[in-house]
Amino acid sequence: MLSASSTFPRRKKLVAGNWKMHGTRASVVALARAIRDGVAAVDTHAAADIVVIPASIHIPIVSDILAGSPLALGAQNFYPGDAGAFTGEVSLAMLKEFGCTHILVGHSERRQLLAESLALIAEKCWAVVNAGLTPILCVGETQAEREQGDTEKVIATQLCSVAKAVSTGTFRLYRHVVIAYEPVWAIGTGLTATPEQAQAVHAFIRNLVAHEEPEMEEQAASLRILYGGSVKASNAAALFAMPDIDGALVGGASLEAQEFLAIWRQAL
Repeated sequence: MLSASSTFPRRKKLVAGNWKMHGTRASVVALARAIRDGVAAVDTHAAADIVVIPASIHIPIVSDILAGSPLALGAQNFYPGDAGAFTGEVSLAMLKEFGCTHILVGHSERRQLLAESLALIAEKCWAVVNAGLTPILCVGETQAEREQGDTEKVIATQLCSVAKAVSTGTFRLYRHVVIAYEPVWAIGTGLTATPEQAQAVHAFIRNLVAHEEPEMEEQAASLRILYGGSVKASNAAALFAMPDIDGALVGGASLEAQEFLAIWRQAL
């Protein structure tokens, strides 16, 4: 088993806020400014990375507010094509123009509510890395799958289907991706995996990557794996104390600036 306390470089934590389909123009301006100013008050050289991910329509507004700050900007979705007759969609080129560096891929809400297939998620993940951006690849099991003992099987299918489709020649997906483990049963429900439950899955993911190919052990040790699922300031410290949890993908709590900043400070 790969040791989290190995001699490989220590992983810098990352906290990302997924704002989902929330916010008015006024509330988004206030939220982005408050987070920006809260981060500016901290020594960012020693800080954890932070990404905010607004709805696409708000990206230009947030981009202007974050200009010159250490915060990174992300997007919740895109269509894997350069341009064309794809009504209602946005391209990676459009997102890059406004400074987006991180893109959510495979979030459970898109897998379940919008029927995104494993093949489409793999295609989107490849498009993101090919564009020089960082995919935050989301994986996670439902409550029924956990109760049936299928958590590891589900996670392995979700990860390996993407890795096999994207990795070619000397290119390996895991050198270019952040993984977010989000148990579906804990998203927006108020339920949270215990730190020990989350750690067990994070360790499984890291060792799955390490043993995919002999040369991947070092990459697995440096791979950032986030936890998502009702993360709050009150439980963040216990989660972040686990050896294989490298930060959080935060949902509802990211819509409250002080709560989100409190989570981020737990990762410092």
